[in-house]
Amino acid sequence: MSVVTTVAQPVIVTTRKSPLENQSMLSRSLALGALLLTSTVAGAQSRPAAAATRGNAPAVQGADTRSTWTIDATHSELNFRIRHLLGRVNGTFTKWGGTVAIDSANWANSSVNVEIQTASIDTREPKRDQHLRSPDFFAADSFPTITFRSTTVERQGNDLRVMGNLTIRGRTQPATLVGKFEGQGKDPWGNDRVAFTATTTIDRQKFGVAWNSVAETGAMLGDEVQVDIAIEAVRQK
Repeated sequence: MSVVTTVAQPVIVTTRKSPLENQSMLSRSLALGALLLTSTVAGAQSRPAAAATRGNAPAVQGADTRSTWTIDATHSELNFRIRHLLGRVNGTFTKWGGTVAIDSANWANSSVNVEIQTASIDTREPKRDQHLRSPDFFAADSFPTITFRSTTVERQGNDLRVMGNLTIRGRTQPATLVGKFEGQGKDPWGNDRVAFTATTTIDRQKFGVAWNSVAETGAMLGDEVQVDIAIEAVRQK
């Protein structure tokens, strides 16, 4: 006896919509698409406007461009040299300091003030240093400080000219420092630092530092003294 099994096939029913129904669905789709497009464009236009406002905020009017810096003598140099017979002698001062005022908008308003302790002169020869502190030279007991006060500051690029008054042994004479602005930046501890180098030549006779002696080669000492300065200063808080 044979058994015949019949497997039912799925029936797919396709419903055809009328032209009017198809047109209604198309209209609704187009309307929804237009709404989404309008929202996207509006959002895209509003966001860049806010970002542009943050990125191009106007500069603060009346910002103070002036700053004051204290010379860090432990990282600065104040050296001099003078002819001695056929060679020369170098020296320095171990105790000195001062301030530098900078107007970055107008360097003509900047200034330099330096004070040197005369008795701190050091030429690496104690007997000579003692003589230099005596009335024959700097008279350190009567005139304990040497000062420089600037009157004019000129900057062109990184080149500097600082004109001012130098006072030694109570006598004041004009002096011009010619040098360079070496740059500005932060140290590892977050302090702002600035650096300069400069040089000048002075005639010691004009300041009453007149002692000399005659040797076979002529005068033992020259009258011109070259001064070299390297300043590193820290911005005052």
